[in-house]
Amino acid sequence: MRNHIKIIVVFLLVFLLTNAKAQELNCTVQINSSQIQGSDKSVYDAMQKSIFEFINTRKWTNNVYKNSERIECTILINITEQISTNEFKGTIQIQSRRPIFNTSYNSTLLNHLDKDFEFKFNEFDPLIFSETTSISNLTSVLAFYANIIIALDYDSYALNGGTRYFQKAQTIVSNAQGGQETGWKAFENDRNRYWLVENMLHQNYSPLRECIYKYHRLGFDAMAQNVPNARAIILNSLTLLDQVYERKPGSFILQMFFNAKSSEITDLFIEALPKEKADITNLLNKIDPNNMSKYDQIVKGK
Repeated sequence: MRNHIKIIVVFLLVFLLTNAKAQELNCTVQINSSQIQGSDKSVYDAMQKSIFEFINTRKWTNNVYKNSERIECTILINITEQISTNEFKGTIQIQSRRPIFNTSYNSTLLNHLDKDFEFKFNEFDPLIFSETTSISNLTSVLAFYANIIIALDYDSYALNGGTRYFQKAQTIVSNAQGGQETGWKAFENDRNRYWLVENMLHQNYSPLRECIYKYHRLGFDAMAQNVPNARAIILNSLTLLDQVYERKPGSFILQMFFNAKSSEITDLFIEALPKEKADITNLLNKIDPNNMSKYDQIVKGK
């Protein structure tokens, strides 16, 4: 009888583990402290572990995710200065990827470097976050980018599908207005966290979000069925970005889009028809001149 009970218990445990609701993010976290000399490196190991657990074990939405549906992402924190025993300054780079239907390819949705990153970390204190108030700059920044990652992912599957999570990120920005840390306030510069989410939710920049949806869901997700048709849809989606450019040349979120997409677009259109090559390079050289040398490869070919 005892053996039967043990078997039943083991079966139930396996069932519960395999059917547990997975969290939304599958995030790799790296802490680079090579620029800090003579400090106790154990604190950075603890920091990496705490941030990993905070990002990957917290439930960020009310939706049910399978383990295979978790969003693949990376957070790289480069510590440039240890101000005191528990105060740090550096940069945080955030990347996220999205699988393309019926392929093994992952398309980069976000590749952003945030240079306004100053925070406190105590090795033995838990990382705490509240949606109604700013408790620490570290958890506010992490939660902000967790919501941005999720919002962009949802936008790539449904038109304006990520609005709720952009709004959550905007609430985090509002909660952080009373703090001394940089990166949250409109007057600091026009390329910080405040402007990232403000632009994403502003009607003037809605063509970019429409592009994100059409580019991925209608374009890349159809690539396995018909490459020429999918490429034509992607080209059409990118023309929407000209509206954003006309409203504000060199805008922050336009630059963010191309930080993630310039190489992918180049690789895709190298195999395009001559007219498509001409159309896409004329468009890209206008709205993303920073990557003009990269887009020259489209015309030259492999």
